[in-house]
Amino acid sequence: MPKSSYKDYIETLTKISTAITSDLYLGDVLKLIVTLTANVMKAKICSLWLLEEKTKELRIRATQAMSEEYLKDRTIKLGEGIVGLAAKDKKPVVISNVLEDSRYKEKKLAKKENLVSMLSVPMLVKKKAIGVINCYTTSHYDFTKSDVNLLSAVANQAAVAIENTELMVKTKIIQEELETRKKVERAKGVLMRQQGLDEEEAYNLIRKASMDKRVPMKSIAEAIIIAHEIKRT
Repeated sequence: MPKSSYKDYIETLTKISTAITSDLYLGDVLKLIVTLTANVMKAKICSLWLLEEKTKELRIRATQAMSEEYLKDRTIKLGEGIVGLAAKDKKPVVISNVLEDSRYKEKKLAKKENLVSMLSVPMLVKKKAIGVINCYTTSHYDFTKSDVNLLSAVANQAAVAIENTELMVKTKIIQEELETRKKVERAKGVLMRQQGLDEEEAYNLIRKASMDKRVPMKSIAEAIIIAHEIKRT
């Protein structure tokens, strides 16, 4: 497998860094990461797996592979196979030949795709593994320290992208919940004054309207507030 130059490595990391700070959706960023990584690593397949906290399973989330077999939705338990091992131990795993390694579980797929050597690197955020990135070759290849360092850098950049996205989502949810609470409180006040209801009765009235109309409580609250403002003008 022809080696990439140090310049190629730097350019790849720069492109990934640019993608992470762009307005691309997370799915598009992850797809770009595995595509750029496969190119610079001269790998047939590069795949990215994310750990689901509740089930303790890793699920494939991005790959540049076009194979229908490889694109199938698959999960691997934490500690199972090479992917699960890399995530559990939080250390890179290098396999010279996946067909000869007892820890590798998908030998049938490897034979079909002609996969030989493998490098699996955990994606770490504050020493916590959130996923794994794999690279496969179709001929025997001894992954070098530079290869491991590059894929580790890519994995950490991917982890940052995911962490930032999750943080943004959580922040947005908190902001929306706060906004909803404010609107509902204001709408409750309107109903309490207009209909002589106590706080619990006003809240239950808003909630019932939300359930009956199958719309968010925020929308019901906004409608009550708008109607009240119209009456005042």
